[in-house]
Amino acid sequence: MKESSSRNRLVELVLARWHIVRLLVRSGGPLVPLLLVVNLVLGALPVVFVLMTSVVLGRVPAAVAGGPGSAAWTELATVFAAAAAAFVAQQIIAPIQNSLGEFVARRIDGRVFRDLMATSLRSPGVAPLEDQDVLDDLATAARDLEFGPLSPGQAGAGLLALVARYTQLAGYAVVVGVVFSWLAAAGLVVVVMLFRYGQRGGLRKYAEVRIALARDERKSDYLRRLAIEPAAGKEIRVFGLVDWLRDAVREAFLTVIRPLWTKRRKVYLWPFVFFTGCALAVIGTTFAVIGATAPEALTLTGFVVVMQVVLSGLRLGEFYPEADPQTAIGMIGYDAVRRYRSRMDSYLEENPAALLPGRPGAKPGPVPTPASVIHFDNVVFRYPGRERPVFDGLDLTIPVGRCTALVGVNGAGKTTLVKLLARLYEPESGAVRVDGVDIRSYQVDEWRAKLAVIFQDFLRYESSVADNIGFGSRDFLDDRAGIRAAADAVGLGEFLEALPRGLDTPLARQLTGGAELSGGQWQRVALARALFALRHGSPVIVLDEPTASLDVRAEAGFFDEFADLTHGATTLLISHRFSTVRHADRIVVLEHGKVTEQGSHEELLAANGRYAHLFRLQADQFVDTADIEEVPA
Repeated sequence: MKESSSRNRLVELVLARWHIVRLLVRSGGPLVPLLLVVNLVLGALPVVFVLMTSVVLGRVPAAVAGGPGSAAWTELATVFAAAAAAFVAQQIIAPIQNSLGEFVARRIDGRVFRDLMATSLRSPGVAPLEDQDVLDDLATAARDLEFGPLSPGQAGAGLLALVARYTQLAGYAVVVGVVFSWLAAAGLVVVVMLFRYGQRGGLRKYAEVRIALARDERKSDYLRRLAIEPAAGKEIRVFGLVDWLRDAVREAFLTVIRPLWTKRRKVYLWPFVFFTGCALAVIGTTFAVIGATAPEALTLTGFVVVMQVVLSGLRLGEFYPEADPQTAIGMIGYDAVRRYRSRMDSYLEENPAALLPGRPGAKPGPVPTPASVIHFDNVVFRYPGRERPVFDGLDLTIPVGRCTALVGVNGAGKTTLVKLLARLYEPESGAVRVDGVDIRSYQVDEWRAKLAVIFQDFLRYESSVADNIGFGSRDFLDDRAGIRAAADAVGLGEFLEALPRGLDTPLARQLTGGAELSGGQWQRVALARALFALRHGSPVIVLDEPTASLDVRAEAGFFDEFADLTHGATTLLISHRFSTVRHADRIVVLEHGKVTEQGSHEELLAANGRYAHLFRLQADQFVDTADIEEVPA
């Protein structure tokens, strides 16, 4: 078992180095061979320096005896100049190595980050992005690439930096072998590599523990951010959560650090006691042999050379800050990228219909404008990893050209229905059909061009007002008149007039000249985005809880206005507030993933069923009931 485990570790180490080499070849460009040459030179220079200084020490007696102007003195000066030149060259080349290494690291990290983004955007659906294991890999990869000092790029630069160190070791071994004994040279290499094994093995095991703690690290990071972010500051203080948060941060930190402490003691204490014992035995024997044979086998220069080279070589058994953590830990982020890519590949293989631009046989070209109905035909759907389906035979018809309101309590499946309509998920069975045609037979990007969807958690882009609205139809960002008209339509006209740069004002306080919007203003911006999409060829508008930040009266007024603005379009309004969608052409009550009632507001009240009951419950919550029409008992 141990032999098999050791063999597997060796294979893993070789593969890890191979992955770094591939990254260097793919991403480093001409900088890689240049940095390789620089590291070779930087590895040879210390050997030259030690050798020359040893020769200097060995020739001092003869030079002193001969005096200035003698041949011995001239030789001493020449060797000293060579040693000084080697030393100065080291000081010049070391910063060059650092700079080139940083350039190589950034090129590699840029390439890996582009790969990560391409992988994230490759799936048109969001199922992989909502899987917890996938999120762990994605979070690790993004964190190490963006913020981590030990990134894949640093691993590439670190691997090249090892060339300098091992060139130096090889040079020392050759000098010892030539001047004194190849057996002593082998002993020097064995001792150095023994300590290197301890250093590298410890870091590798440390990295394995860190990978296993990725989820706990994410929780610790979240709590630390919570403690310093301004957005959380108000509630933390008002609700007296300071002590709780302090204890939570401490406990989360200890949950991560305690296993690391335990592993560090295990891999660095007793193993290094053993390594030190072995090293003392080998080096003690070597020095004893040198002392015993030096008078007969070595000149003064040879003795100084061997002693200096052995002592300098022993220092190479230490920790390499420019290479060890980078090569041992730096590939964690890249491994996470590869795992994430593998999971995404598996998902796409299992869901071929989700592949862009569409599944095999998808109709090329633009999707016909819906003319009659959108039909959820016996749709069955459950989220990955869950046994209970959200929909189990959903049958829902949405008339084209009319306003349909979808209401229901939280968890009824309203947002899931929108995700299926937008093909962010695919049904397990059944189909979503437009005028009788399964939407999966269309290219997914062409189908989405027919939709303008504003989710409850819509994005707030840190860009200009014009961009935030114009992103509803990206190809028409230059339609300033259309953007302004959409803003005016949702009541943002006066607000825009007050902004320092109008439509060009960035919507982020930290940006120069930026502005901060309230929740209600942001929702109006998002609604304007939907109107802009409608203006440029998206005839199906879906608004998922679009006015959650507005009060009930403002929401009711908005729906009346929005119905006029979208007259003739196919509109699907989703809300848990029954009283504010009563003017929709058709209201559908969704409960437990099924349609329980549908009809106009008046028809549903007259039926005195679930809709009327929930409507009455919500109406009773308001003190001023003058605005709520009478509900029959």
